[in-house]
Amino acid sequence: MIQVMVRYKVKPEHAKQNEELVRRVYEELHSARPNGLRYATFVEEDGVSFVHFASIETDNGQNPLADVEAFRAFQKDIGDRCDEPPKAVNLRGVGSFGIAEE
Repeated sequence: MIQVMVRYKVKPEHAKQNEELVRRVYEELHSARPNGLRYATFVEEDGVSFVHFASIETDNGQNPLADVEAFRAFQKDIGDRCDEPPKAVNLRGVGSFGIAEE
């Protein structure tokens, strides 16, 4: 299992666009229901800082998000939308309740 957190800050004028792109990812995920993925996105109180959590639980370690067209659209031009670019951090679980349980 691979667990990753990604945090970034968008420019204020791109906050709504970014949130809409994220919502499209979830629409496709709810439709496609890929196996081996747990995924959540949050916006901090400032309205421009986004945090994504992913738990990839596939046999081969491949991230199912790579096959989601809406996710590829979300990633396109993300650097132009950001004040602080995305930074990914791999996580090692210590405990969990209802999230990314084995």
